[in-house]
Amino acid sequence: MSGRSFTPSGQQIELAHGEQRATVVEVGGALRTYSVGAREILDGYGPGEQCTAARGQSLIPWPNRLEDGAYLFEDQEHQLALSEPEKHNAIHGLVRWCNWSVAEREDHRVVMVHRLHPQPGYPFALDLSIAYSLSAAGLRVTTTATNVGPTPCPYGAGAHPYLTLGTDLLDDATLAIPASTWLPADERGLPLREQPVDGTPCDFRAARTIGSAQLDTGYTDLLRDRDGLARVELSAGGGGRTVALWLDEAHPYLMVFTGDSVPEPERRRRGLGVEPMTCAPNALRSGAGLRVLDPGSSFTGSWGIEPGADAL
Repeated sequence: MSGRSFTPSGQQIELAHGEQRATVVEVGGALRTYSVGAREILDGYGPGEQCTAARGQSLIPWPNRLEDGAYLFEDQEHQLALSEPEKHNAIHGLVRWCNWSVAEREDHRVVMVHRLHPQPGYPFALDLSIAYSLSAAGLRVTTTATNVGPTPCPYGAGAHPYLTLGTDLLDDATLAIPASTWLPADERGLPLREQPVDGTPCDFRAARTIGSAQLDTGYTDLLRDRDGLARVELSAGGGGRTVALWLDEAHPYLMVFTGDSVPEPERRRRGLGVEPMTCAPNALRSGAGLRVLDPGSSFTGSWGIEPGADAL
């Protein structure tokens, strides 16, 4: 490439605020890194690496899995490519490998934009923007989708950051998940039904050690603070390192993933995937949390990361 060195994730946009640093990339408009001082807050990937396991990617216009890549919308059948062929699913939307552009940029903030054009399986048009900003409170991510096509369209969104405490494994970390309902899934990762977390190994409403728990688990009925935010908290215990991911009311679902199946064995259980979602897995089929955007209408949701007082 003339004029700049090649990186698999394209242009690198560096953000800074005090000791905080974040890197947003052209490919997928994704969040590659986030750190405070010498401490990594995200288990991201290097500038010379291709993203794996959806690290820091945005999942639009549906998060998680879609059974058989097929759905019915307004009496029309649609078939998407099976991007998870081993499980016969379509997974994580259509924009995470696309080029995004910088629309606004400041030292501490960038807005990435992309137009999703109609295509087989999703014959709708969306203007998308993702604003990343750093402040004294940490990192904030705001995603907006606008239907720029002539007909209503189905829409969902999610994100896929991996939180880290800088430890080799998550096993000794303490986890709190503010959710009273979980979504058991079948062998293809598709939700079966909603169930209360009471009495199950998926109940992390009271913070406890992760131990050997293997989570690739959807949650809903989120318990929110007075500010309307739900917070998933990860800590080292004993007054050690802490990090929290918050999600606003536009995100009534989340996934928590301990990384047991990531493709690189050396990176399994090193970072905790905490995935805010505007709808449930398989929502294009089930309708659970799915948004329908009329022509010209928009939908916005925010989530963010609070590194903890030990880091800020």
